[in-house]
Amino acid sequence: LTDYMSSGAIVAMVLEGENAIAKVRELMGATDPAQAKEGTIRRLYGLDKEKNTVHGSDSLESASREIPFFFSEFELMSAE
Repeated sequence: LTDYMSSGAIVAMVLEGENAIAKVRELMGATDPAQAKEGTIRRLYGLDKEKNTVHGSDSLESASREIPFFFSEFELMSAE
């Protein structure tokens, strides 16, 4: 998975807002592109469960662990 994720260019972003995690996960679709709803990112562009095009944290705890992999605290700005 790490090899795939680092095999090309990425766009990393942190999204903030009410129910942001649930809303983004709905846009992404199911982990398995074959099971994802029509119109979701994974259904449109995913290849399989591992090469499913997009990653989104599944909880605030996961986001807290994952965000520092891509951004320092000085690169983040809250909307508040």
